[in-house]
Amino acid sequence: MKPTRFESALIMIDNKNSEDINTYQVHGLEISKELLYSQRMSQKLLQFEPQASEELQIAARAQHICRWKIARDEYPMDRVGYLKWRETLKKMHADLTSEILKEVGYDTEFIDRVSFLINKKLIKKDDGSQTLEDVICLVFLEYYFEEFAEKHDDDKVIDILQKTWVKMSDKGHDAALKISFSEKSLSLIKQAIA
Repeated sequence: MKPTRFESALIMIDNKNSEDINTYQVHGLEISKELLYSQRMSQKLLQFEPQASEELQIAARAQHICRWKIARDEYPMDRVGYLKWRETLKKMHADLTSEILKEVGYDTEFIDRVSFLINKKLIKKDDGSQTLEDVICLVFLEYYFEEFAEKHDDDKVIDILQKTWVKMSDKGHDAALKISFSEKSLSLIKQAIA
């Protein structure tokens, strides 16, 4: 049976992300970092929002497509440089995803909606953008937070947690508090949201 255009789009996104030479060890297997991230995004989205639209599912999967191609150190290592890097990445993610969606036969309206979501426009005002932001934060908290916290002092970790918390909806907060954290992480989270 021929894959649907939706399945084809996900396969093509995964193929791009599997080119990432940065890897993670998971259950004894080495997997490309961005491939793993994109699959975690899809899984978390469907747990969090089982009725997620095709546009949202594709945006979640492609949220970091080929992220390694634009290194953080290509930009000044300050807040302005960081924001510029993030904006450049979002544009690249949206452009690459648009090319894939055109190739598999989606129309302009669908492609524009996916780009809008990847660019995280109107968080707090657009339900799809907010859901994607919640899922990004939940994936960070569940899979990457402990590793991040080990590398930084508590004040920086609390600051990042506060910034993360502000971006999330009430539904996102509820889901975050159901994640099982280490005692140390839980204590930092409680300090951050107090």
